[in-house]
Amino acid sequence: MTSEPRSAPFRMPERFFAELAAGGGSDEAVGFLACAERARRLLLLRTLLDRLHGLRTPLTPAAEAWRIIKEAAGRAPEEVDRLLLTPTAGAWLAHMLRRVHGTATGPPVWAEAGQLCALAVAASLRAGTRAELRVPLRDGALPLPGLGLAVLPDAPPGLTVGRARTGGGELTLTGPGRDGRTTSASCRPRTEPIGSVTGSPAPPHWLPLRTLTHHTPNGPVAVHLDDLDPYRDLDDPIPPERLDREEAEAWQRLFEEAAALLARPGGSGPGRLDPAWIRSIVPWGRTAVTPPAPPTVLVSASSGDSFGAMVISRPGTALALAETLVHEFQHSKLGALLHLFPLLDDDREERYYAPWRPDPRHLTGLLHGAYAFTAVAGFWRDRMAEPDHADLAAYHFALRRLQSRLVVRTLLGSGRLTAPGRRLVTGLARTLDAWLREPVAPDALARARTAAALHRTEWRLRNVAPGPGSAPRLRPDREHWPDRRTQAFAVRPAAPRTADEHLAAADPATALAHYADALADHPSDPHLLAGWIVARAAKDPGPTARRLLARPELLQPQPSG
Repeated sequence: MTSEPRSAPFRMPERFFAELAAGGGSDEAVGFLACAERARRLLLLRTLLDRLHGLRTPLTPAAEAWRIIKEAAGRAPEEVDRLLLTPTAGAWLAHMLRRVHGTATGPPVWAEAGQLCALAVAASLRAGTRAELRVPLRDGALPLPGLGLAVLPDAPPGLTVGRARTGGGELTLTGPGRDGRTTSASCRPRTEPIGSVTGSPAPPHWLPLRTLTHHTPNGPVAVHLDDLDPYRDLDDPIPPERLDREEAEAWQRLFEEAAALLARPGGSGPGRLDPAWIRSIVPWGRTAVTPPAPPTVLVSASSGDSFGAMVISRPGTALALAETLVHEFQHSKLGALLHLFPLLDDDREERYYAPWRPDPRHLTGLLHGAYAFTAVAGFWRDRMAEPDHADLAAYHFALRRLQSRLVVRTLLGSGRLTAPGRRLVTGLARTLDAWLREPVAPDALARARTAAALHRTEWRLRNVAPGPGSAPRLRPDREHWPDRRTQAFAVRPAAPRTADEHLAAADPATALAHYADALADHPSDPHLLAGWIVARAAKDPGPTARRLLARPELLQPQPSG
């Protein structure tokens, strides 16, 4: 391994780009993205080392830490590559570059730069080399990326400097104690599968990074459940927040079921995800929180800086977790593609409709959404063949293919895609156009089309100001609003009572009357007005209905049943 950039260009084979552009990707294509991320991180490290040269620090200088990493790579190159590809290493690198450019804040720069020393310690441990470094301690703890957290006994709170010695895979950590004396601890850092009953328990001064495991015919899959690393949250550093045992075990049960769903054979098309591609899951909420009703996931997020990582609140079902893993890994794939290709010329103005958001989005956000939800549509398409999920899957497949194709049309018509960007979006269009020709149960298809129309109509009523011209003028008073209908329309109500339920049950006349009654008391409620507009269009289709749905903010109808 070398810190110098390669002189040869990094080229993606055409067949890999075609696979990824269709929304899917084989093991080889995803592996290529990981190799590209490794190359990028080495370039970023070179840039950071240049910026840290001459930094006054009580720690081991960055150049010496880098020498130790290179020495470890000479002994165990694959182990050090895995270390450099940990999501938290990427998040730290991006954060540090923002720090040195003055666009991010945090602890003293020398302390955050000291994470390079922690990387060097972890590299030395993985390779079995000998090293000694002065390292930053936070409340007496040293986070080791991809391994866990070493904790000194009786250490004072706050930021201090310790000394880490490695040899033969063993770590000895020393630092100041509360009474002014030196305190120390020794351990052999390693991760720990959740629920493991083999081997001796970890010593009290070592908190291992836990792993979620899934057994396959090719061997076990292990994914980090990261509640320790300061850079796990995809943004500014945060303290460790250890999950209790019961919550960790709940994650393990849920992950194993979700991985079993995802691991079923069937190719590498959109919606297919090998659980082994996931590098870490960061639990959001971090204590035993009652999960929301299925299939909702309260929070999920990912970052292009943290390839293969995702922040997720624990959902109520394995099906919801599996869908979320597919969704978030798509963002990782697209983030890696954006590091390789300029896909669009984005002015970052948030003015476009995204069917899965309450607010206007910029083009990069639209592209991310289209790429993620194309795979989500593929995930539900696969579930239609499973008796336990067929009805729900038909609705979600019909909804997400329709919404994703709408966004793809917006992207293709924007005039801001580059040549590779147009190839990518055209690939998504081909996938979605083929899916739009596939039959779906009529009732599920009708509910999906109604839910899509409701979301777009309410979005325009809440975000677009009335006015002439085809270009939307956004309302200055727009606010965040909850989308309560996308999930509500997933199942046909057996005994409809509310206006929405009558509309979901394909009874627009009754729904229209209910909406009109409610609007008599709340005439400007966008949620009710959107329902009234869609119900009226369903009851009396034609040119007037199409105009009403296209520009609902212009018409301001007077509901009368």
